[in-house]
Amino acid sequence: MKILVIEDERKIGGAIARGLKQEKFVVEVCDNGEVGLAAAIGDEYDAIILDRMLPGMDGMEICRKLRDAGIKTPILFLTAKGEIKNRVEGLNAGADDYLIKPFSFEELLARMRALLRRPTETVNNILKVGDLTLDTVNYDARRGKKRIKLTNTEFSLLEYLMRNAGRVISKDKIIGHVWDFDADILPNTVEAYIGSLRRKIDKPFPGKSLIQTLRGFGYKIEEEK
Repeated sequence: MKILVIEDERKIGGAIARGLKQEKFVVEVCDNGEVGLAAAIGDEYDAIILDRMLPGMDGMEICRKLRDAGIKTPILFLTAKGEIKNRVEGLNAGADDYLIKPFSFEELLARMRALLRRPTETVNNILKVGDLTLDTVNYDARRGKKRIKLTNTEFSLLEYLMRNAGRVISKDKIIGHVWDFDADILPNTVEAYIGSLRRKIDKPFPGKSLIQTLRGFGYKIEEEK
């Protein structure tokens, strides 16, 4: 999953990025409000961590502009302004959650996972497509009762597909959400990882395959009826 961090304190932004990357997120950091807004509008993210006080443009204005533009990406405000009126202002501006500095990374991570959770598709951080389940907290993948061993990249790719179950995902979107933005990844790299996933979650099991290729468009995962 791809996270945008807009935070002008570089030590904090760097620490958040390192922690999220260890948890298998793809992270991009901006330390200026105007640059952060341009990134949020110009690219697609699964969630945004937004500081309230920023050079160039403050977080409140960024949040309002994103919502006015119809961008529904979950936003977590991260700020030293912790009074009730400040929290109310942030939520009314369109933020989904509000975390006060100083904070623990464990709480930040828990709040990010809560924002990314889709109630219709997950239960207690479990993604499910047919008899395939993915525990995004304990990094456990199973088809039926059989556990499937995945590499970090395979896990991230499978999580992205499962969070978008039934939707066709292009190679470019997969590259943008599974690999760091500065990684040198080619389209045939995606093909190789899709092939690896198929060998692990489809071929060993009877019945129809879950991962489907739509030539010229991309890939999707769903249970065929």
